[in-house]
Amino acid sequence: MVNNPSRASGSTSLSSLVVADITPPEPLTLAYLGPTGTFTEQALFTQPDLMALDLRRTPSMPDVFRQVVTGESDLGFAAIENSIEGSVNVTQDTLAFEVDLLIQREVVISIQLNLMVAPGTSLGDVERVCSYPHAIAQCRSWLAENLPDAEVQATNSTADAARRLFETPDGHTAAIAPGRAAEAYSLDVLAEDIEDHPENQTRFVLVAVDGIPAPTGHDKTSLVVFQRADRPGSLLGILQEFAARSINLTRLESRPTKQGLGDYCFLMDLEGHLADELVADCLRNLHMKHGNVKFLGSYPAAGVNGDNVRTEVSEASLSADEWLADLRGRILR
Repeated sequence: MVNNPSRASGSTSLSSLVVADITPPEPLTLAYLGPTGTFTEQALFTQPDLMALDLRRTPSMPDVFRQVVTGESDLGFAAIENSIEGSVNVTQDTLAFEVDLLIQREVVISIQLNLMVAPGTSLGDVERVCSYPHAIAQCRSWLAENLPDAEVQATNSTADAARRLFETPDGHTAAIAPGRAAEAYSLDVLAEDIEDHPENQTRFVLVAVDGIPAPTGHDKTSLVVFQRADRPGSLLGILQEFAARSINLTRLESRPTKQGLGDYCFLMDLEGHLADELVADCLRNLHMKHGNVKFLGSYPAAGVNGDNVRTEVSEASLSADEWLADLRGRILR
């Protein structure tokens, strides 16, 4: 009698194997600032692969990072810099001082801010304006000209201001938020594009506990450099490491370390990837000579020409490899 292997002790039936093989894996989870209608959500909508994940809205920016650190979410997505108001300090400081997360990607979108109200409210009825502090600051001139006497109130996000207005309309409150928030919460837009500068853009970053994306040829690296000693020329010494290797810095900002007055560190973004020999050599010297270096990630750089730049770099690299291989092939053996 031939034994049936499917009935052997500890064996697995064919049907269960088939089910196991075709069961799709659970998607990764991604935390981002809610509620519905935030600019963070708008930035996510430009990334089809991220939109396919299990998205989880959080009530505040710190909650985004907390969920990633504790493992509640695999990834986090948050604003880090605005072209008008500069750094989003809660993101910068959290990454620099509070958590050990690595940037996986950056996304840049244009920002259009709108003044919205509950249906039936006119501009003359508005006595207070609510929004995220960065958004309010980006509309400072427009508010001074059109609503000089209005009280300004801060909310956790631009969409949070719109949601609150939808839930408790009083006929005297307006929100500054994206157009998609007006649609989501059935609000009327009184004024469009009220930001003071039309070139308004915000940069977002995707973060994870670990992992450095492979180099693409069009990359960016983010660092925090803590000085070992505050002495004349210390910043110059740091910058010379980049200049000596022709590495371009795209951002340089000093931030207090929270350790005392006058104690600052430097937040830097540079062109290139940790896998690049020049970048790696620069980081080595920074760590050895000038202070402690916190590596925040090497990742694909955003930009409308990013794909073209990557293609050009790949082609140039291939051509250089072929040229070098040809030369080495002529070495006498």
